[in-house]
Amino acid sequence: MKLLVTGGAGFIGSNFIRLILGKYPDYRITNLDKLTYCGNLENLKDIEKNKNYRFVKGDVADPVVVDGLVKDCDVVVHFAAESHVDRSIKDSSVFIRTNVFGTYTLLEAARKHNVKLFIQISTDEVYGSIREGSFKETDPLMPNSPYSAAKASGDLLARSYFITHKLPVVITRSSNNFGPYQYPEKVMPLFITNLLQGKKVPVYADGSNVRDWLFVEDNCRGIDAVMHNGKPGEVYNIGGDHEITNLVLTRSILKALGKGEDSIEYVKDRPGHDKRYALDITKMKGLGWKPETRFEKALDITVNWYKNNESWWKKLTECREEIKY
Repeated sequence: MKLLVTGGAGFIGSNFIRLILGKYPDYRITNLDKLTYCGNLENLKDIEKNKNYRFVKGDVADPVVVDGLVKDCDVVVHFAAESHVDRSIKDSSVFIRTNVFGTYTLLEAARKHNVKLFIQISTDEVYGSIREGSFKETDPLMPNSPYSAAKASGDLLARSYFITHKLPVVITRSSNNFGPYQYPEKVMPLFITNLLQGKKVPVYADGSNVRDWLFVEDNCRGIDAVMHNGKPGEVYNIGGDHEITNLVLTRSILKALGKGEDSIEYVKDRPGHDKRYALDITKMKGLGWKPETRFEKALDITVNWYKNNESWWKKLTECREEIKY
């Protein structure tokens, strides 16, 4: 099988490529990535010489580049996205280009060349916030940030290509991922790298917002399950089944690094901050998948990875932009 993976130099995409090449030695993967600030070829340094892997630098919104790659693949796995909510609040234009127009460009090429499967990788944030219960795949999309609105737009485009053009599309929506190789602007690696440098960690408001945490390897296994056993036209929620408040998360990281609560800096809440995300993962369990890595073990793996890979993240934190509204 020949896969085109977009955004494969990013956090989840690079972990997915590594999983697939290890599990399916006959699969061939082309990685299309623009190498924006969070795309990093060092994420795949260990497999860059694999005979079944190749990298192409390019933009998913470039129809010429995309057409040339899609015509030679069986499956498109579309990770490429601008994904940082804070950045989308400051400037949403690049989110529209990549998450909406880039998705459209890929869908058009996939339709033209009759790909066997198009996997749209999405997020639980498209559903918006929920006070009680968990979102099912059939629930309406009510995004509350420019980022999640752009992702929801991509999801709806993908669905429309299934309905209108009979393009075999599946959509996965995962909860908050964490693990090795995550760019240190997201909360988990931001807090870990700050603490390793003796800095404080910024907690929005009172830290009561709730998120469900999913180890990246479990998400990648879920996408693999959908790729091989999912039904075209369907949406699949991939969650970690581990809901905690941001403050509990912060205290877990502090404990793992031997730090006290004097390392917390409470900051002004961000605009439109969703209170709680939660996913019903019954449908994924029907495919024989479930999250396997306990949160505590996954956190330990993650913290130790950042401890042992300072050379990877140190240069990234030195040029990291501080987002101000």
